[in-house]
Amino acid sequence: MDTGLIEKYLEHVRVEKRLADRTLELYSLDLRKLADNAEKAGIELTRVQNAHIRRWVAQMHGGGRSPRGIALILSGWRGFYAWLGREGLVPTNPVVDVRAPKAPKPLPKALGVDEAMQLADHNEEADDPWLETRDAAIVELLYGCGLRVGEVVGLDAHAGPKSRGWLDLEGGEAHVLGKGSKRRIVPVGAKALEALRAWLAVRDQAALAEQPALFIGRHGTRLTAQSIWARLKRRSLLAGLATPVHPHMLRHSFASHVLQSSQDLRAVQELLGHASIGTTQVYTRLDFQHLAKAYDAAHPRAKRK
Repeated sequence: MDTGLIEKYLEHVRVEKRLADRTLELYSLDLRKLADNAEKAGIELTRVQNAHIRRWVAQMHGGGRSPRGIALILSGWRGFYAWLGREGLVPTNPVVDVRAPKAPKPLPKALGVDEAMQLADHNEEADDPWLETRDAAIVELLYGCGLRVGEVVGLDAHAGPKSRGWLDLEGGEAHVLGKGSKRRIVPVGAKALEALRAWLAVRDQAALAEQPALFIGRHGTRLTAQSIWARLKRRSLLAGLATPVHPHMLRHSFASHVLQSSQDLRAVQELLGHASIGTTQVYTRLDFQHLAKAYDAAHPRAKRK
C-alpha cells in the first residue's frame, strides 16, 4: 500500500489547519480506505480517476454506509487530491464533481387512527372549561380538515373585508389562505362543526369587540402558532399519547387517514392545498406502511420463524 503521500498530506493538514487529534485520526482512516481501494484496483493513488471514485461510492452505499458518512469521506478525499494538485502530482481532482447519494427524506410523522381518536375525544376536565372548549375546536380543525397551523391562526370567526381566512358554519366550510397566498375552501366535518359551535358560544367571554380572530387567548388577542404548539403538546400528553403531538402531525394524520379510506390522491392534494401532486405522494408511502403492518399482523405467511 502506498501510504507515503498520505502521511505527507496528514502532516500538512496537521500543521496548516491545526486539526484536533480526533479529526486527524478520522482523516487518516478515510485516506487509508482510499489507499485500500486503489490497491485492490491495482492503481497508484495519483492515477485514480473519476470513474474509480464513483464506483467506490456505489460500493460504500451498497454496503450500508449512510449518505452523510459517504459525504464526509468524499470531503477528505477531495481535500487530499486538491493538495496533490497543488503539488503538481495529479492533473485534475477526480473527486471534484462526485457527490454522496441523497439521504431519503424522512416520512412525515402521523398518528394511527386510534391515537388520533384518543386525542380528539380527550376532555381535560381539570382544565379551564373555556380553554378546553377552544382547544377541542382547534384539534378538530387541524385533524378534521388538515389545516396548517398558520391557516388556523389566520381564520376569522366571520368573513370580513380584511379577512385572510374565515369560517362559514352554514356552508360547513373553512376558507383559508395557504402557502403562496393561495386560497382554498376546505369542508368542515360534523364533529368539527359541533366543536366550533361550542367554542363560538363561549368565545365572546374574552373577545375584544374589534377582534375578528376565530381563536383568541384570555386577553382577547389572536392566538399565536406558538401557543397552539404548546397547548397541543400538553393536551397530547394528558391524553396519554406516547409521543408529544405538534400541529403538522395532525395534518399528516388527516392526509394519511383520508388516503387510506378513499385511495383518492387527487382529492387529498386539493384538500391539503398542494401545488404539486408529487408533494402529496409522500402519503402513499405512509399508506403502504399501514398496509404492510396489516399484512404482517394478519397474513399467515407473513409470520416468519
